[in-house]
Amino acid sequence: MSTENLKEKTAKGLFWGILNSGTTQVLNVVIGILLGRLLSPGEWTPIAMIAIFSAIAGNLQSSGFSTAIVNMKEPKANDYNAVFWFNTLASACIYLVLFAAAPLIASFFEQPCLTDLSRFIFLAFFISSFGISTHAYMTKNMMNREIAIVNFCALVCSGTVAVILAFKGYSYWSLAWQQIVNATALVIGRFFFVKWRPSLKIDFSPIRRTWKFAMNILVTMIINTVNNNILTFIFGKLFTKTPEVVGNFFQAFKWNTMTYQLVSGSIDQVAQPVLVEVRGKKEEEQANSQEIRVFRKMLRFTAFLAFPAMFGLALVANEFILSTIGPKWEACIPLLRILCIGGAFMPFYSLYKNLVISQGRSDINMWLNISQIALQLVLIFLTYQEGIETVVAAYTILNILWLLVWQVYAKKMIGVRLWDVLKDTIPFALISAAVMIATGWMTSSISNIYLLLFVRIVLAAILYTAVMKMAHAKIMDECIQFLLKKKRS
Repeated sequence: MSTENLKEKTAKGLFWGILNSGTTQVLNVVIGILLGRLLSPGEWTPIAMIAIFSAIAGNLQSSGFSTAIVNMKEPKANDYNAVFWFNTLASACIYLVLFAAAPLIASFFEQPCLTDLSRFIFLAFFISSFGISTHAYMTKNMMNREIAIVNFCALVCSGTVAVILAFKGYSYWSLAWQQIVNATALVIGRFFFVKWRPSLKIDFSPIRRTWKFAMNILVTMIINTVNNNILTFIFGKLFTKTPEVVGNFFQAFKWNTMTYQLVSGSIDQVAQPVLVEVRGKKEEEQANSQEIRVFRKMLRFTAFLAFPAMFGLALVANEFILSTIGPKWEACIPLLRILCIGGAFMPFYSLYKNLVISQGRSDINMWLNISQIALQLVLIFLTYQEGIETVVAAYTILNILWLLVWQVYAKKMIGVRLWDVLKDTIPFALISAAVMIATGWMTSSISNIYLLLFVRIVLAAILYTAVMKMAHAKIMDECIQFLLKKKRS
């Protein structure tokens, strides 16, 4: 494939990735606001407590083989079929184990309601196992338009069900049904767009061939899940007598995650397939210049979106929370602001992770994540007595600094220098911070929170765009040119 074709393919993938992430997060915002108003912090707590178990179960069901398929140059129908049956059978076994363990989970958190609730929610990951192979197929073939449609429909269906049930007084069960409906809709939607179908001719040889790679991915996925949910899990145990603390942190964590996933979600859909393709070109031509160019352009694109989005959310956190989900969630505001600072750097993890995996080094990906979670546990142990805000701040600082370790391996693999990475990212961070500080100062006299929220968003967007234009930011010009081209076509 020529450079121009690869560039166009990447641009189209990013376009649909952004559209997918954008529509998904907008819908999540609307649904989150409605559910936030209908449910109290205490009603969110049971879902937050078992989130880590659901997420780890989801990791186990995929077992990393879907990532292994995406990393293949030309996967065959037999590869998809092997992954389908392995995931389905493994998920059934895992669900039976979790079903039996539900009373132990309830006892650990001292919440009897978790027995029935966890057994029901864990059904979602078993249902999801039927759609893992089709999702891998769509990702490998960069069917990002179809992925966006499926995700949109699933979110609308599940969100509607959750809001209706919450309105009728079903409390945390409305959130449980949201997960079940979403998983079911995703499976149906993926099979609708993918022509491949599983067959009863089962051959697990592809599983054996990719076992080591997939197991490294699996361990990494579990570590990432623990990393993403460790604070909620620990707070759930430490604050069993005051469950609203867990609910407030879960709410702040949710809004932070939804915002940075707007960027990382779009990158994830194209980074690994494109880097694998570039790696193939590298093997043929014995040159890595194109690989570095692609990686650095993705870095600039990520920085261009992530820093203003996350710093902007930190700026409007107070008025956003108060004007959307209400004063009952006021305690989550300082936590959200701290998380947003770290959230600005989280999309870069997706980019580095996909680079390492595209090089076939899932082992490095695994050990870097294991080391990170070990350090986080030490930090939590050292700071938890100082209060929840101190723990969150320490967690955020470590996550930012740990990117330097990933950069060391990126340098070894493709030769990209730290100085180049800093040149590609730091200007966007400084400009975004300056824009938010200026916006906050210019709007400090506005007392109406609804007007303040609107003015700060609009003013920050105008200032950021103006500064980018004056700085002749090439990445913004390329985005605008591509959007104009899509509009004409």
